[in-house]
Amino acid sequence: MRLGLKLFLGFFLIVGIAAFFVMRVFVNEVKPGVRQAMESTLVDAANVLAVIAAPDLKAGHIADGSFAAQIATAQRRDPRAMVWRFPKRSIDYRVTVTNAQGIVVYDSRGQDVGRDNSRWNDVYRTLRGEYGARSSPTTPGDETSTVMHVAAPVYDPADGRSLIGVLTLSQPNDTIDPFIAASQRAIVARGAWLIGLSALIGLLMTWWLSRGIGGLSRYAKAVSAGEPVPPPRHRRDEIGDLGQALETMRRKLEGKAYVEQYVQSLTHEMKSPLAAIRGAAELLQEPLPDAERQRFAGNIVQQEKRLTETIDQLLRLAEVEQHGWLQKRAEVDLVALCRALVEDAAPRLEAAQLVLESRLPERAPVQGDAFLLRQALSNLLDNAIAFSPEGGHIGLSVQSVADGWAVRLHDAGPGVPDYALERVFERFYSLARPHSGQRSSGLGLPFVAEVARLHGGQAQLHNHPDGGAEAILLLPAG
Repeated sequence: MRLGLKLFLGFFLIVGIAAFFVMRVFVNEVKPGVRQAMESTLVDAANVLAVIAAPDLKAGHIADGSFAAQIATAQRRDPRAMVWRFPKRSIDYRVTVTNAQGIVVYDSRGQDVGRDNSRWNDVYRTLRGEYGARSSPTTPGDETSTVMHVAAPVYDPADGRSLIGVLTLSQPNDTIDPFIAASQRAIVARGAWLIGLSALIGLLMTWWLSRGIGGLSRYAKAVSAGEPVPPPRHRRDEIGDLGQALETMRRKLEGKAYVEQYVQSLTHEMKSPLAAIRGAAELLQEPLPDAERQRFAGNIVQQEKRLTETIDQLLRLAEVEQHGWLQKRAEVDLVALCRALVEDAAPRLEAAQLVLESRLPERAPVQGDAFLLRQALSNLLDNAIAFSPEGGHIGLSVQSVADGWAVRLHDAGPGVPDYALERVFERFYSLARPHSGQRSSGLGLPFVAEVARLHGGQAQLHNHPDGGAEAILLLPAG
C-alpha cells in the first residue's frame, strides 16, 4: 500500500470514528433533550392552570364552572400554526384535576372522573409536597405510545398554602416525535457533510504530502539513472529541507564524478596532438631542409589549434551539462538569430565559395537562452560549411511544426556514412573533413544536443534525399 493511501485511510479513519461517536451522542441526546424541554413547558402550564382552577375547585364547581368552560373552548380552537415545517391544528393538552384524596373530579376528556389516581406517581408525589411527573403508555404494555403527565398542586385561594387538590397536565409524546425525527435527520445529514468535508480535506492534505514526497522520489530516481534534472521545488517545510539536502548531496557527488569523467576524456583526446607535437619537436632539433622545417612547424601550430579548440569546446559543453537546466529564460526570435548568424558567416561563406539560401518566416518565437541557441546554430552552420564542396549550396530554413519550430541546415557534402549516423552525437566522435581530412574535437554536435534538451527540444542529423546531410534543431514554441 502506497504512503499516500495509508495517510488518507489513517486520517479518514480517525475523523470517521470521532464523527461517528459524536453523531451518535448527539442523536441519542436529541430525544431526551426535546422531552425535557416539553416537560419544562408542561410544568409552567400546569402551575398556571392550577392557580386558575383553584377557585372552582374550592367552590365545588370544577366540573361545570368557568374553568371547565374555558378549557373546553380552548380545546376547540384551531391554532393554524406551522411549527418548524410541521402544521399544528389542535390543542393536545389534557387536563385532569383530583381532590385532596387523589380522586378525579374533573377530566377535560370526561373519561376518568371518579377514578382514584392517588397511586399514580404524579398525583402521589404532589400530594406529599414533592414534584410529581410520569410518562406512561396509553395502553398498558404498549411502550410505543406514551403520555407525559406533569402535576401541579392546587392551593386554597384563601390562604395559598392548604393543598385542596392536584392538577395534572398531559401531552402525548408522539406529538413531538416528528420534531425529534427531524432533528436526528438534520444531525445525521450535517454529520455526513462533516465526514465528507473531512474526507476532502484529508484527501487534499494527503495529495499535498504525497505530491512533495513523490516529487522527491522521482527526483532521486532520475538522479540515480544519471538523467539531468532540475532541483526540487523550494518549500518551507521538512519536505523542502529534504529536497535541498538531496540536491546538495547530488551536486557534490556528481561534481566529483563529472571532474573524473572529463579528466579522463580530456587526457584521452590530448594524447594524439601531444604525440604529434612531440614528434615534430624532436625532428626540428635535427638539421633539416627549410621546407621540412616549415612543414613540421606548421604541424605543431595545427595540433596546438586542435588542442585549444578541444579544450574550449569541452569547457563550453561542461558548463552547459553541469547546470542541468536553463539558468535564464526569455523570449528569443529564431529568425533574428538566423539572420545575425548568416551575416556573421558571410566572410567564411565567400572564402569557401559557398551560397547560403535561406527561407525564413517573419518570426519564430521560443522561450530560452539566446546565447546558447546562437552557439548551437553556429556549430551546425560550421559543420555545414566544413562538409560542403566549393561552389556548393547550403539551405537554411525555419519551419513551423507541431507545437514548435524546426531549424533545418542542409549542406551539399557527401552525407553521413550509415555506420556513423547513430554516433554523431557522441562526445569526441567526429568524421574527417572532405577537403583536409582533419577531424574536429567531436564536441560541437553534443553541445547542440545538450542545448536542445535544455530547451525541451531535440537535435537530429540525417542524410537528405537530395544528397548531403541535414541537421535539424527542434524547439517548442514560446
